[in-house]
Amino acid sequence: MGYQVVAAQLARLSGALGTSDHASVVSITLFVALLCACIVLGHLLEENRWLNESITALIIGLCTGVVILMTTKGKSSHVLVFSEDLFFIYLLPPIIFNAGFQVKKKQFFRNFMTITLFGAVGTMMSFFTISLAAIAIFSRMNIGTLDVSDFLAIGAIFSATDSVCTLQVLNQDETPFLYSLVFGEGVVNDATSVVLFNALQNFDPNQIDAIVILKFLGNFCYLFVSSTFLGVFTGLLSAYVIKKLYIGRHSTDREVALVMLMAYLSYMLAELLDLSGILTVFFCGIVMSHYTWHNVTESSRVTTKHAFATLSFIAETFLFLYVGMDALDIEKWKFASDSPGKSIGISSILLGLVLVGRAAFVFPLSFLSNLTKKTELEKISWRQQIVIWWAGLMRGAVSIALAYNKFTRSGHTQLHGNAIMITSTITVVLFSTMLFGILTKPLIRFLLPASSNGAASDPASPKSLHSPLLTSQLGSDLEAPLPIVRPSSLRMLITKPTHTIHYYWRKFDDALMRPMFGGRGFVPYSPGSPTDPNVLVE
Repeated sequence: MGYQVVAAQLARLSGALGTSDHASVVSITLFVALLCACIVLGHLLEENRWLNESITALIIGLCTGVVILMTTKGKSSHVLVFSEDLFFIYLLPPIIFNAGFQVKKKQFFRNFMTITLFGAVGTMMSFFTISLAAIAIFSRMNIGTLDVSDFLAIGAIFSATDSVCTLQVLNQDETPFLYSLVFGEGVVNDATSVVLFNALQNFDPNQIDAIVILKFLGNFCYLFVSSTFLGVFTGLLSAYVIKKLYIGRHSTDREVALVMLMAYLSYMLAELLDLSGILTVFFCGIVMSHYTWHNVTESSRVTTKHAFATLSFIAETFLFLYVGMDALDIEKWKFASDSPGKSIGISSILLGLVLVGRAAFVFPLSFLSNLTKKTELEKISWRQQIVIWWAGLMRGAVSIALAYNKFTRSGHTQLHGNAIMITSTITVVLFSTMLFGILTKPLIRFLLPASSNGAASDPASPKSLHSPLLTSQLGSDLEAPLPIVRPSSLRMLITKPTHTIHYYWRKFDDALMRPMFGGRGFVPYSPGSPTDPNVLVE
């Protein structure tokens, strides 16, 4: 009799597992089909002046959510449960790594001071603006059990701009300078926001004094520097291993696999050590494109370049598609439905704080940046400042992932205040991406007509900051560098720091780094190596 009971239980368990597996297969099949639809529609709308692929994915996600909501009779609106682990461990790494891998390094580091000024200092200014305003306003609105630490987290959450959507809206050929600045600022901004968010987890707002603030800033700087160092170290390690072993002479597959796994390893090591994986994998991508990419065979170069770009594209589309579907999650709206007026008011306030927080640093920092420029072409004009301010108003998957991390447990919440913050975050992300994303292209055409970008956007101009940040061929920025006169005094270092630093970096790179780690023109000739003509010529 006992055996029959056990057998019956095992049968029920097997049936439940079979049902669960079938549901997973159905969910994944539907999501893959929706991804294909997003790609096809994105291609058909390529020339549309209003829509881009991110907005298309959001609309498809919303429509799918409505269909699922009606099919399940109001029980669910999505086929996958959101997990911050899914976002931070699987989807974000290929996006950020590809950004670093494809970056035009010389232009990125030539504008590095301006990018850092906007991305790091600007994000801190936006964080303090939004946090202080949230404490002053929300603490009087009786929003559940939220406290000061939650309001500080809100500042970090809504300081994170959506560089993915912004880069799809901007065009590097039409607006190269804006593209370079928004691209660099977006990556540094995301990393700074995540580092800030993580640093706040160990911050006690009830015991604030000078020592606590210094420890907080010290922890922030430690995370920033350590994450960057880890990314550089992992990239150099991959370059050294591939240069010494010549793996490609036996197997291109192994070579490509090692490059991809080493890139992902850098991110996971950062997460393991409680560092910023975004910064780590971004600088790992830069180092790999500078050294490792030139040490592999020609076929591996083509494969890695397109593989990273494809993974990044799929991850971006997946994120926007899911955000659209998750916007209609009935569970969270149910807990916030008893006070719809308050929820709408909080969403409006947060959107207003995003506008103010962005303006609080874009215009003052642009003014400071212009003080260091000697020619009008190098300065950021008022029209460009407005476009930069507008393009950074969009919020996306990073904000949603941080909000889920703070206000939910495994994607679920039953607290009234937390549910309101989640639904308000989703509302701000949808509204900002749809409205600001749709209006960005017409705004750029109105403020910056093509006729006004003529000489100013000439990439061949040595003194122009309007060179495109990305290049179609990796490493092309290493060839034919702009002539840099050797600094003859300390005054040259002060007046032209980027040119001077770049000059000495090239000397150091050519004398020590490239002979050891490889790179264009510095990989020694050896049979079967990446420089072997028999390997390069298929």
